[in-house]
Amino acid sequence: MMFSIYPIPAFSDNYIWCLADTSTGKALVVDPGQAQPVMDYLKQAGLTLDTILVTHHHPDHVGGIAKLQENHPSVRIVGPEGSPFTNVTETVSHGDQIEWQAVRFSIMATPGHTLDHIVYFTDTLINDAPALFSGDTLFIGGCGRLFEGTPEQMHRSLSSLLALPDNTAIYCAHEYTLANLRFARHWLPEDAALIEFEQQCNELRQAGKPTVPSSLEKEKALNLFLRWDDPSVIKAAEAYGSEHGLSVTTATEVFAAVRHGKDHF
Repeated sequence: MMFSIYPIPAFSDNYIWCLADTSTGKALVVDPGQAQPVMDYLKQAGLTLDTILVTHHHPDHVGGIAKLQENHPSVRIVGPEGSPFTNVTETVSHGDQIEWQAVRFSIMATPGHTLDHIVYFTDTLINDAPALFSGDTLFIGGCGRLFEGTPEQMHRSLSSLLALPDNTAIYCAHEYTLANLRFARHWLPEDAALIEFEQQCNELRQAGKPTVPSSLEKEKALNLFLRWDDPSVIKAAEAYGSEHGLSVTTATEVFAAVRHGKDHF
């Protein structure tokens, strides 16, 4: 089978990912917060929507589903069990697997941003790499703000993602990369790899191109929210914690300090 993947821009900085089986014209979309951009792209590309994947209940991820369902009454809607968003045809939880066009997705629970958050991973090669639809759990250079979960939960969720193959492509739901890198450079101003990556991402955005996807290998090396064992990040977190009255003695507390720092940057 031949697959293509395309980021459908929505709102000011959302990406609705469209995975298409070009041999059949069938399409799957992830987190359609708006319906019109999806319908416009499907029409332009000559695709038929048959599946929607939902990572969590926030309106900018599910707001377009009702209208898409009106236009595609038989659409399959997969979402997390126990979620406040209930307009689904199929609920899934951690450890479940689903199939779409011979692509098998593994479901991983990643509470933190919200309590119902899940991500979808497939080791089917799409653009020559496994794929992770990470929603608002893992961003390029960042992670989701903790609206419902705790630092402990998010640290555990992100830790679980580190076990995925290094070449996994990270298809997150927002173009937050430059903002995340500005914060990272503030904490680690001498980090040469961050300086180079920020320049690359600036060039992409100036050319009107997305910075997404990245690879898990690159995120492990660059993303402060995954570098709780990195001496330079630990040192910066300890300095920040001392200034703000935060204990920074464990990996979770290093992560919590980074998250607190980004929240107040």
